[in-house]
Amino acid sequence: MVMASSKHSAWLVVAAGGVAALQVGKLPPALPALQAELGLTLVQSGFLLSTVQVAGLSLAVFIGLLADGMGLKRSMVRGLCLLALASGLGGFATSVTALLVLRAIEGLGFLLVALPAPALIRRLVPPVQLPGMLGVWGAYMPTGTALALLLGPLFIPAWGWGAWWWLFAAVSLAMALWLYRAVPADPAVQAAHAGQGAWRRLRLTLGTPGPWLVALTFGMYSGQWLAVVGFLPSIYAAAGVSGALLGVLTALAAAVNMAGNMASGRLLQRSWAPRSTLWLGFGAMALGSTLAFATFTDAWPWLRFAGVLLFSGVGGLVPGTLFSLAVRLAPGEQQVATTVGWVQQMSALGQFVGPPVVAAVAARAGGWQFTPLVTVGCCVVGAGLAWLAGRLLARQGVRAGF
Repeated sequence: MVMASSKHSAWLVVAAGGVAALQVGKLPPALPALQAELGLTLVQSGFLLSTVQVAGLSLAVFIGLLADGMGLKRSMVRGLCLLALASGLGGFATSVTALLVLRAIEGLGFLLVALPAPALIRRLVPPVQLPGMLGVWGAYMPTGTALALLLGPLFIPAWGWGAWWWLFAAVSLAMALWLYRAVPADPAVQAAHAGQGAWRRLRLTLGTPGPWLVALTFGMYSGQWLAVVGFLPSIYAAAGVSGALLGVLTALAAAVNMAGNMASGRLLQRSWAPRSTLWLGFGAMALGSTLAFATFTDAWPWLRFAGVLLFSGVGGLVPGTLFSLAVRLAPGEQQVATTVGWVQQMSALGQFVGPPVVAAVAARAGGWQFTPLVTVGCCVVGAGLAWLAGRLLARQGVRAGF
């Protein structure tokens, strides 16, 4: 078997993450159809959006620990296969309960793909290229989400949401085969020591302040981002927007996040302090969400959409920066996936809590005008965590660029 170059392999790892993100992003454009067919309430839709995060909420750090032990490539291939299985069965689901269970299983497969990816990229690219490539990796989630949001409103009315689920099952299976054939095998040493020293790696990770600060900051970002972007199809559908325009508007809101992620890598390579990019990202999210939902912009829909783009686009600086910090602040090379697992666990907590909280606030208020109470609050806490990280890491003498 002819192996791809390291650079090509790293891009393939990013593509695999994008395929896994498709599984998360496939639900928002299907919500109107599921609401019509199954009678979902707004709050139930919020929990269906966040159920995919149950595995991350409860198991991410342990899945990261498992991925460190079993081998990075092996973990990603198995995760893609699990995604294919759960999505294939999901297309046959006839109840909300079945969908919820299968979404939780998809969450497990997602973790097996996403957690080892930064460590695998670190292994595949030269150190000088790592910040930029991790910025690209940070775009995997908005890339998959944008594609799903763009294609869903066109595909689902014609073929149904069940076929939408089967499509992504096939894509995941094809990606698993491609990754298996094209990415270099895990080192023999790593495979030989699989499972050894697992609890030591976990203690090292959770006993270091860096992973905690990165993880909590990520939670402040991810919960509000999924809540805003996840409900956009429903918000626009209620406003009378449908079809291709609905897909383009919601996909663009997710796609601009990619630019922010990639820009974060370039800024870090140009010696920007991570704290600065985090503050800029959270500041833009606070301002953008206020413009998008506050009552004073009711008469200017274009300004509201510009607020959404600002929220998602410049806000993309946050995850790109945090992925870079997670790799750099891991206790050691053998704890990178475990560190990313802990970051993902706190991210999943944010994504699990964010959509239902925003939906509950909207349901109680009779509209989305109080959404900034949630988003701005998350931004303030996130900016405070970035400041705290700078002080704490400086006291410990950790050179993380703050």
